Amino acid sequence: MRYSELYENKKHGTLDFPIELYCVNETKPRYQMPFHWHIEYEMILIRQGSFELTMDGKKYLMRQGDCAWIGSGTVHGGIPQNCEYACIVFDLQSFLHHIKFNAKSAAIFLSNSDIYTGVYHPDTAVAQQITSIFTAMETHSKGYEWITLGLLCQLIGEFIAATAQEELPVKDRVQIQKLKDVLQYIRKNIDQPITLTELATICGMSPKYFCRAFRGMTGKTPIEYVNFYRVETACEMLATTNDSITEIALDCGFNDMSYFSKMFSRQKGTSPSQFRKEFNNNTSGVFLSSDK
Repeated sequence: MRYSELYENKKHGTLDFPIELYCVNETKPRYQMPFHWHIEYEMILIRQGSFELTMDGKKYLMRQGDCAWIGSGTVHGGIPQNCEYACIVFDLQSFLHHIKFNAKSAAIFLSNSDIYTGVYHPDTAVAQQITSIFTAMETHSKGYEWITLGLLCQLIGEFIAATAQEELPVKDRVQIQKLKDVLQYIRKNIDQPITLTELATICGMSPKYFCRAFRGMTGKTPIEYVNFYRVETACEMLATTNDSITEIALDCGFNDMSYFSKMFSRQKGTSPSQFRKEFNNNTSGVFLSSDK
């Protein structure tokens, strides 16, 4: 199984408590957040610095104290700047499935929860509630699971009480689904040559129109994004495996080592070997399970 496929299958939390906290800073191999999506929901809290978050093609500049709610299936990614941030990824459907009280309301919320996807500033009730959930998860004191569940239910109440955002037009939803198909293809074929024509065909578009649409959604051209995702995957493999740099380059679709080194240095400001050395020095060679 290729490494890129493991990311798709990652489970968060445990069967009894399907929620997990990830803390990210510049020492982490995936400091930048490649575009991805998952059936779970996600919350982000900016601890310091700034973070340019893109969700379904919309860009948000997040600063210290800002929070994001990311609905199931939302395509999202981000670029941090001198940033420390935390993410909580959780299976909301599993949580609500066991809550029999007001089950109809819970079902309605699940079917429409994507309309609350967005960024919330520190002075809003939603952001304050999300921040409390992060505090409970980080404290990890006895009974934190019940506290987290209670706060999550309160958050849903805040969402329901708030004015719903407008739903995306059908045309935009179709385009987002096409983007998901392209991202999935890139992940599954990261070790193979990927051409612009192949990606455009997946979307049923001409290469010229596809380039314009893809850049509008992600801020990068398709080929720029393929190289970006390959380097980000290489970073994680450098940090979590003992594979040689040549093996990692090949697994990430770089058949030319000089080109791999050039792309890696351009994106990370250092060489692959130096990146691995610095990461091992920062973590004593141990990869923390809480890294996303």
